[in-house]
Amino acid sequence: MSTSPRLAAAKRDWGHDESGCTILHIDMDAFYASCEVARHPELRGRPVIIGTGIRSVVSAASYEARPFGVNSAMPVSRARRLCPQGVFLPVDMPYYRHISQRIFDEVFSKVTDRVERVSVDEGYMDVGPALLRWKSPSAIAHWIRTRVRQLFSLTCSVGIASNKLVAKMASTNAKPDGILLIPQSRQAEFVQMMPLRAIPGIGPSLEKKLNSWGISSVEALSRLDETQLAGMVSSPGMAHTLHLVSHGNDERVIVMHAPEKSIGSERTFANDARLAHPVLALLRSCSDEVASNLRSHHLLARTITVKLRFDDLSYRTKAQTVERPCDTAQTIYPLVRELFQDMLGIGDPHGQSASKLREDTPLPRAIRLAGVSASNLSTTHSTPIQATIDDILDEQDSSRERKHGETERAVDSIRQRYGKRAIHIGL
Repeated sequence: MSTSPRLAAAKRDWGHDESGCTILHIDMDAFYASCEVARHPELRGRPVIIGTGIRSVVSAASYEARPFGVNSAMPVSRARRLCPQGVFLPVDMPYYRHISQRIFDEVFSKVTDRVERVSVDEGYMDVGPALLRWKSPSAIAHWIRTRVRQLFSLTCSVGIASNKLVAKMASTNAKPDGILLIPQSRQAEFVQMMPLRAIPGIGPSLEKKLNSWGISSVEALSRLDETQLAGMVSSPGMAHTLHLVSHGNDERVIVMHAPEKSIGSERTFANDARLAHPVLALLRSCSDEVASNLRSHHLLARTITVKLRFDDLSYRTKAQTVERPCDTAQTIYPLVRELFQDMLGIGDPHGQSASKLREDTPLPRAIRLAGVSASNLSTTHSTPIQATIDDILDEQDSSRERKHGETERAVDSIRQRYGKRAIHIGL
């Protein structure tokens, strides 16, 4: 469910010159909710909201629910107050992923193999090589929307442009169930009529920083050169990107087989946690799940991140990058405990390490959700692991680490045979 700003003035005819416009961005309309309506036709026309439970958040909402003010990431309790007549359904990710895979396989791949899957409900296509057969990008866009409707009773919106940035912004402004072509000669004009938050990647923090310099629109952003922008955002790389996007340009190409960027696990507590014990138990479980997923994907991680969401729905994250890449819970969890302690400024009153943190320690803030993620990934077979001086001097620690890896791989085998709950690791 897209929450990006849209402009009514942008959804118009920008011309019909398709030369160079070979990038399509396809975005399914209210995908989760639409999937539920497709398999339960009796819900058509009613406000359908995906998310149940007092402590859950809205994952998606049908267009009928949006006039009531219901949006994604909103607490379900608030959505129920805003739209008491809504139909609230639980998230069924296996079903949504199944439908998504079929759409990519049975529709998108029939046009070209140059497809980049961004998420379960959106993707990019480079249709340049397919134009000999299909004649025009618009013809492809119309065919895709027709086939998705015929095969799945779903709708999607398509943006057509010369690059990924403008194609995505076009699909956002084509919603719902529309097509928007932005000719290459008019892409700067299209982008510069937008508010800052309409640019993918400009979030509240960056918007606030730009606002502090008197920049409140993309058009105002476009009047600055890279040197001026670098002084504002303190990053030459970010300044270069902002300069490009403010003129409707994008250097990114279609990535057909994008590598995993991160692997994570998080859970929401049934009741806000006020002691360290339940949070540590959850973080221990998440560390085990992340490590297991790393091994199943034959990946190693160098960066471990802890995420906490508090009772007021604000959240914090803290990360640590390690010298030796890892894939075991025995390595990840101690890092997670230390990060958790640092985030909240808690620990043993006598200054002991995070590993000695008492589990009955009261928390300074009640915690609603906790999670662990691993990033900065590389494949196991292509990652050389250099022994450090400490490894050489402490052979016992090095041997223990190897045994931890062997133990957890044995646990993986048992779980594959008897289920994930068959065995647990004591950390």
